[in-house]
Amino acid sequence: MRGVLPHLHLFPEFEHQLHRLFCTRRSFHKLSRVPRREQIRSLPAARSTMSPGYEQWTQEQLVARIKDLESQLVANAKVSPSNPAEPHAATLTSLPILSPADSEKYRKPPKQEPKAFDASRYSSRLIALKFAYLGQKYNGLEHHANNTTPLPTIEEELWKALVKTRLISPTPRDGQEVEKYKRLDKKTFDKWDRDGTDVNWEGCEYSKCGRTDRGVSAFGQVIGVRVRSKRPCPKPAVASEETAAADATPETETAALVEDEEPAKPFDDLKDELAYIQLLNRVLPPDIRIYAWCPNPPPNFSARFSCKERRYKYFFTNPCFAPVPGTSGLYPPALDASTDSPPMREGWLDIAAMREACARLEGLHDFRNFCKVDPSKQITNFKRRIFRASIEEVSPLAVPNFISHSAIQNPASGDAPKMYAFVLHGSAFLWHQVRSLVAILFLIGQRLEHPDLISQLLDVEQNPTRPKYEMASDAPLVLWDCIFPHEHEVQDSEVREHGYQDRLDWVYVGDEGGMEPKALGLARAGGPSRIGRGKWGRGGLVDDVWELWHANKIDETLSALLLDAVAAQGSATLDATGGVAGNAMARGGPRVFDGGNVGKAKGNYMPVLRRERQEPVEVVNERYARKRGLDLNRRRAKEEDVDE
Repeated sequence: MRGVLPHLHLFPEFEHQLHRLFCTRRSFHKLSRVPRREQIRSLPAARSTMSPGYEQWTQEQLVARIKDLESQLVANAKVSPSNPAEPHAATLTSLPILSPADSEKYRKPPKQEPKAFDASRYSSRLIALKFAYLGQKYNGLEHHANNTTPLPTIEEELWKALVKTRLISPTPRDGQEVEKYKRLDKKTFDKWDRDGTDVNWEGCEYSKCGRTDRGVSAFGQVIGVRVRSKRPCPKPAVASEETAAADATPETETAALVEDEEPAKPFDDLKDELAYIQLLNRVLPPDIRIYAWCPNPPPNFSARFSCKERRYKYFFTNPCFAPVPGTSGLYPPALDASTDSPPMREGWLDIAAMREACARLEGLHDFRNFCKVDPSKQITNFKRRIFRASIEEVSPLAVPNFISHSAIQNPASGDAPKMYAFVLHGSAFLWHQVRSLVAILFLIGQRLEHPDLISQLLDVEQNPTRPKYEMASDAPLVLWDCIFPHEHEVQDSEVREHGYQDRLDWVYVGDEGGMEPKALGLARAGGPSRIGRGKWGRGGLVDDVWELWHANKIDETLSALLLDAVAAQGSATLDATGGVAGNAMARGGPRVFDGGNVGKAKGNYMPVLRRERQEPVEVVNERYARKRGLDLNRRRAKEEDVDE
């Protein structure tokens, strides 16, 4: 009906009567733009003003009547019938009615650009951060420009967290937009998390300590970086007293007197500074956590070159993989077959033999046979000082019950199942040096090699080239700590025979300077603040790490119960197989342990010194230098650390 008479809604009494005439089954209020309360209120008045007999009118008569009334309305009110959007008192609403063409032109206003961050308004300071991470989900610590990796790097996650919290404002490189890091929003951060980003440390005085490889964890990693600070910016100095006197006004003189009377409150590096630990932990992944910072590192501090001792731990269990019960799991020691020594059971390690081998590592040695050569570094000096090398018991293992059965015990030692760690302290380390040392120690622990193998590989005159052997797995290796002594304590590695003590003044989470200021306030209802102090309680670091531990502990417990259930089922139980005679180890020798979760079958074991050798270091370096056009007379003779 409205398609024929566009102004029918101007006459509610006619519209209502026509609706009752032609739409008897539909409610009127569903078609009206007037609230139902107003319709009901106006119906009696409408009935009283209407002329009688409209119900008997035909449709043509009603249409003619409407046109007649409409022409009268236009003549009196001078409203153009072709402009229904024009507001008028006689209409049912004073709001303009948008035409379809106008509604198509409407567009949502564009979102405003994020506000630019002006780093020049803030002061900055050089600090050191100590943090921990579990490395299995990352492609190592170091980020390489223009090198896309399947997994993110630790350095990339740290950089994103520092930029998100506006603690750093990198200087754009050549070709980049000047305001690239000034206007950042959630879309930018989401894109970085999804596609990765190009890490830029320009202008941040950034340095890193131990460069861990893919899969390697760290509990004491250290970086140095210049960050934003709450310390007040220094006020600009007056050019001269004459200029100051000439420019002085009564207001400035009064302000100067006030300043002299009320000196500025001294800035406290701990109480007044930003809560760096909490700021970063809020935006970092859950398996990367900052737990300490150093407010005032020494002048010219470098996390790499100021570190004079690095400490590693490599964790393993004994047994290292599931032993085979009965005589079928026994094998004679490779080098002691002619003696009366008891046999070894597959899966067990001889801890005493490993400790004997560790003692041969301490001191200053050439470790070219215990590393992977990187020709791009052109390293010629492979001497490194080892302050300490030992096998330490971590804790008794909460193991499945079947491992304690006599049928799978080691006849050579009878040791109980335990967790151990290979502890290594040194001045610096070569590329993959720690994992290469661990691989040889595991061969010695399985009695496939003699402890004297360490001494033979350290003798570069007798063995100038490295035999081919696989290095140990990356997962159990942890960069445990990095040590920064006083400058006057530092000695050359050829002279220094014992380790250092860490002299940096670390502020740990939960201590003064390691918590948020709100944690020291009061709650709204009185009493101490409900916000934790950063270490214990709600939102604390202990809660974060507990979450990781608890999830893994539940998995460990369920796996142990499953092992016990499988071992006890069927007829081939430990009680049934322990006394079986006549069985022997399958042809090919015992499986070899490399630090992973299972032993690897290698066939008949080949002693390390009888294996194929790699090329000499000098040949590898020279071939790379010629290929790259490097000057062969300018070699790096200084000690380089290329860590795990």
